[in-house]
Amino acid sequence: MCRLSLFLALLTAGVMLQHSHAEPTLIFPAQEKHVHSSSIVECPNGDYLAAWFYGSGERKSNDVRLRGARLKKGAKEWGPVFEMADTLDLPDCNPVLFIDAEEKLWLIWLVVHTNRWERGILKYRTSTDYQDAGAPNWDWQDIILLKPGEGFADAMKVGFKELQYPEPMWAEYANAYTRMLVESAKDPIKRDAGWMPRTPVLTLKSGRIVLPLYSDGFNVSLVAYSDDLGKTWAASAPIVGLGNIQPAVVERKDGTLKAYMRDNGVDPRRIIEATSTDQGETWTIGTDMDFPNPGASISACALKGGRWVMVYNDAENGRHNLAIALSEDEGKTWPHKKTLESSADRSRSFAYPTVMEGSDGNIHLSYSYTGPKGASIKYDTFTVDSIK
Repeated sequence: MCRLSLFLALLTAGVMLQHSHAEPTLIFPAQEKHVHSSSIVECPNGDYLAAWFYGSGERKSNDVRLRGARLKKGAKEWGPVFEMADTLDLPDCNPVLFIDAEEKLWLIWLVVHTNRWERGILKYRTSTDYQDAGAPNWDWQDIILLKPGEGFADAMKVGFKELQYPEPMWAEYANAYTRMLVESAKDPIKRDAGWMPRTPVLTLKSGRIVLPLYSDGFNVSLVAYSDDLGKTWAASAPIVGLGNIQPAVVERKDGTLKAYMRDNGVDPRRIIEATSTDQGETWTIGTDMDFPNPGASISACALKGGRWVMVYNDAENGRHNLAIALSEDEGKTWPHKKTLESSADRSRSFAYPTVMEGSDGNIHLSYSYTGPKGASIKYDTFTVDSIK
C-alpha cells in the first residue's frame, strides 16, 4: 500500500472511530434543583423514554416528584420534560422504567413514607398508551407488597456467618453490627417495608420477571420475582453482604444470574458480586470484585451477541468519573475498559447510570450529572466496539 493510500485508510478509520461515540448530551438544561437516578427504555416504535426524580432534595424533601422526557426515533434532541408521577406531600424517588413481554410500560418507584428510606413503599404504574408525544397515559396504579418471611432472618444469620466479618468490639449497649441486623430481620414490620428499586428490571429466558431491590435499613439486597407478568410478586432470600445494595442483575446463557452491587460497607470499596442458580430465589453471599466503587450505583446488561457491559464510577472516593467495561465471557473477565467522562478537578460528577442495548445494536446510557451550572440527566450512545 502506498503512503497516500495508507494515510487515507488511517484517516477514514479515525473518522469512523469519532462517529462511533458522539459527545454526551443533556436531556434538559442544567438547573438548580436536585435531579437524580434516571432510567431509560426503548419503546416499540423506536422512541427512547427516560425518567428521573426532581426536587429540593431526596427523602426529606416532600416536593420530590418523577419527571420524564422522550427522544423521538431519529431525533437529535430530547423533547420537553413532563411529569411522570407525584405522590402529594411525599417524596417520589428512584424510578425504574420497564416494558414487559406484552409491550406494557411499567414505572416502578419508591414513595418515601415518614421521610425515611427504610419506611418506603414500592409503587407502580402501567400504560399501554405511551408512544405518543408527552407523558404516558396511565391505565393502572398500585403498590407492590412483599413478605420476605421468617426465613429472611435465618438467611441473614447464615450469610453473615459465612462472611466471617470480624467484630472484635462488643458491649451490651452497643451490639455487633451483624447481630443487630439479624435481630431486626425477625421483625416483620421492618423486613416487609423499605425495599427500593434503582436498576433495570430483567425478563429471564423462562419468562420470569426479576425486579432488583435493596434496603437501606438492612444494607443488603434481594429481588422480587413474578411468574405471571407482574400480577403477583414474591421476595427472594436476601443477598447478604457488607453494605451490598442496588443490585444490577444479568442472566447468563445457562440461566445463572449475576448481581453486581454498590459497596456501602467497609474498605476497600469494591463492586460486590453474587450469584443465583435458581432464577433469583436464593443467592450466594456478596464478595468483592477487583473493580473500585466509591459507594455509587452501577449498571450492567447482556448484549444480544453474548457480550456484557458494565458502567461504573472507576474510583474508591468520589463520582468524578464514569467508565464502561466490556466482558466477552459473561462476566468472568472484563479486559476492555474505557473512560466515558472525567473531571480532574472534581467540579463535575457523573453517577447512577442506566445502560441498555438499543434495537440499533448500540449502547444507550443515561446518568445523573452535576456541574458548575447545575444538575441534569445526561444521555450517551455509542457502538460496542468503541469500548475497545
